[in-house]
Amino acid sequence: MSDTHTAPWDAKRNASKKGLLRKLITWALVIGLLSLIGYGLRPRPIEVELEKASRGPLTVHVVEEGKTRVRNRYVVSAPVAGQMRRVSLRAGDAVKGGETVLTAIEPAISPLLDPRAKAQAEARVQVTEAALLQTKQSLDMAKTNEKFALNNWARVKSLSEKGSISQADRDNAERDASMRQQEVRGAEFAAKVAQFELEQAKAALVQLETPASPGTVFELKAPVTGKVLKVMQESAMVVAPGTQLLEIGDPADIEIEAEILSRDAVTIQPNAKVTVEQWGGAEPLIARVQRVEPAAFTKVSALGVEEQRVIVRSDLINPPPAAQALGDRYRVEVQIAIWHADNVLLVPAGALFREGHQWKAFVFDNGKAKAISLEVGHTDGRKTEILKGLPEDAQLLLHPPDTVKEGVEIVQRKTQAT
Repeated sequence: MSDTHTAPWDAKRNASKKGLLRKLITWALVIGLLSLIGYGLRPRPIEVELEKASRGPLTVHVVEEGKTRVRNRYVVSAPVAGQMRRVSLRAGDAVKGGETVLTAIEPAISPLLDPRAKAQAEARVQVTEAALLQTKQSLDMAKTNEKFALNNWARVKSLSEKGSISQADRDNAERDASMRQQEVRGAEFAAKVAQFELEQAKAALVQLETPASPGTVFELKAPVTGKVLKVMQESAMVVAPGTQLLEIGDPADIEIEAEILSRDAVTIQPNAKVTVEQWGGAEPLIARVQRVEPAAFTKVSALGVEEQRVIVRSDLINPPPAAQALGDRYRVEVQIAIWHADNVLLVPAGALFREGHQWKAFVFDNGKAKAISLEVGHTDGRKTEILKGLPEDAQLLLHPPDTVKEGVEIVQRKTQAT
């Protein structure tokens, strides 16, 4: 029978080997655990959105609420004193100049002949005759300017088709022709109004010199063709000379009126491009600044702050047929161009931030964030012009979080495919 018992020295040797193996396993587990903890605690790169700086056009706008306005309007007033009959017309009714009877006035008994009143009536006739002559001269001048502008537009359009003239010159010629046509329409309206006022002045003088017999009715006719915008006096009543009765205008001849802050108005130039939005149509309307009024007025804002504002008037350029639905005093939103450049270095406005008086941004530099100081120019709220301090191929951090500091590791956030 063989001996199955282990020698004492072999048992000690085996026990020492097992203890060493247990220690190695324990240390391996401890080291692995520490490695995992260290890996979990190490700083990870911050995910950010990146966008490259690029060159392109930039237009800066002044955005403000505006309203439509009938360009040429006329307030019809009573030419003589007497009993006015009820006005049957309503706002929106069409009238034809010299034909549509607005109302009728039964003249009151003429007062005793007053030399002073007669002299005033004669002077008014002379004033209205001079005004009519002036409006006719203005109309002739407007027609001359219109003829020249239309001929110039036809010549420029022909050259543009051959490619021998710039797009800007073509747009300027087209705009000038359109504005001259509008000036002619305004001058024609003023001439009709002056003619009507002259007839009223003569009628008042005749009534003063030759008292009307009882029952004589003075029919008040529309001075111009258009639509009734407002009825001031609807019921029958005794009226005095000069009492406002109706307001007439042509709703098809619309201009845009906006109240702009005076600090913005000083940067607006005549003929500046205007984009009209929120007017009810799908596409914005295009207009041009026709006039910046020289006088400002005080207006209290919704927050109770007094502001100095200036009225800026703009003319629509080739409005679509859908724009004919616009009436008087309709609300719109205008964007008036105050500065434009065709080729500037642009970055998103959300990539810039301020430290004191200095503009700064973070750029992507070999996987790390690097803060740089910039000199900025104009901005439209979305894109900002960079004048100095940024390479053209730089990638900027868009809306960097507060955890981004100088030298922090960053990685571009992956966008999910839609």
